[in-house]
Amino acid sequence: MHEVNVDLLIVGAGPAGLAAAIAAAEAGAGEIVLVDRLAELGGILQQCIHNGFGLRFFKEELTGPEYAQRFMDKLTDFPQIRIKAETMVIEIAPDQRVTRVTTVNARDGLVIYNAAAIILAMGCRERPRGAINTPGTRPAGIYTAGSAQRLMNVEGFLPGRRAVILGSGDIGLIMARRLTLEGIKVEAVVELMPYSSGLTRNIVQCLDDFGIPLYLGHTVTEIVGRDRVEGVVVAPVDSTRVPDQKRAFRIDCDTLVLSVGLIPENELSLQASVLLDQATGGPVVDSDYQTSVPGIFACGNVVHVHDLVDDVSEESIVAGRSAAAFVNSRRDERDLCDRRDRRDQRDQRDLCNRRDASSALSFGEHRPDAFIETKAGRNIRSIVPQKLRRDRPTVLYIRVANPEQDVVISAGGLRRKLRQVTPGETVRLTVAPEHFSEELQLTVTVEKSEA
Repeated sequence: MHEVNVDLLIVGAGPAGLAAAIAAAEAGAGEIVLVDRLAELGGILQQCIHNGFGLRFFKEELTGPEYAQRFMDKLTDFPQIRIKAETMVIEIAPDQRVTRVTTVNARDGLVIYNAAAIILAMGCRERPRGAINTPGTRPAGIYTAGSAQRLMNVEGFLPGRRAVILGSGDIGLIMARRLTLEGIKVEAVVELMPYSSGLTRNIVQCLDDFGIPLYLGHTVTEIVGRDRVEGVVVAPVDSTRVPDQKRAFRIDCDTLVLSVGLIPENELSLQASVLLDQATGGPVVDSDYQTSVPGIFACGNVVHVHDLVDDVSEESIVAGRSAAAFVNSRRDERDLCDRRDRRDQRDQRDLCNRRDASSALSFGEHRPDAFIETKAGRNIRSIVPQKLRRDRPTVLYIRVANPEQDVVISAGGLRRKLRQVTPGETVRLTVAPEHFSEELQLTVTVEKSEA
């Protein structure tokens, strides 16, 4: 075991980690270590071989691997970025001056990095079958959508011949199309809610264009089969989501694909005492994407589940630049303290401590007057960031609780009319200082539009 001092350490080398690393290097963060548990950079993008990525960020339509490669190619421009692949982070322990990150891999063994700042970019994971408690046997042929996607796109195996997809999240919708293109008959997509949880464009391009039926307000109540899935029992649900077994029907299939939600990976965040938002499942962040712990930043799907990777990249660039500013402020303070006359050690320590506190204050840890908190009003499920800087514009990522048509979304003095809002699609709203009041909270609401 040995210790290494670095300026910035980034946990996760998916789209969020890659964008944050490049942005931090461009902003002069110094020595950066990029850690990922997989052998290949790019995260989930490497198995997303469909197109539709990069339309806003690159103004081009790219596949997932192509999108990731754009950022990986830029890494070569920054020799100060060290990549540690096939490396697990097993502990994060914040201290007064540094954050101690313990990693392990087969080459280096146990290594402790003392980082001036870290960025959490671990992404998210799929909810498994156990999280939805579907009754029935435990046969082969049950996959999460991501597992089925990797099996087909990376490993080159077909999961089955006739499939039912439970859940209408974007991965499930995309897999419905992918399975069909590979010759698998998709019998149905079954969704518990009365609306789809995926993007409208994915419903059209992945289901409607291929004639795949979508059962809204239904769920799988039983899995049939002993050694292999032979079918599923589907039943409609009432307003309280209780299945009506009298109206249940069976769909024969040999594969059940689960697309029942994503969960931000925040075990390390909790270990570092980072405050989490119950609505998003991710850390509470400010406009700099700094968490409740000074020097720990977060970006990407670890903060909240995104609709588009373009949003992940834009958000991660903000986090990378903010982390670099934090590192540089600490470096400037350290250099200033080192140049001070050492004749009076007590005065010098007091000066450094005061400057350390000032650095933390500049990132909003103890200055409520510099930040305004967001508050979810009518029909708002979540808002990110949760704390906004009063001195500059910030892009809000908003999810509604229920679908509505012809609405006005308001945030302080800002109002925007929208034809419809759905829980499956994030609303992007840029708020500026002129939209803030003197109050300590900015309430975001959705109201019906007046004719």
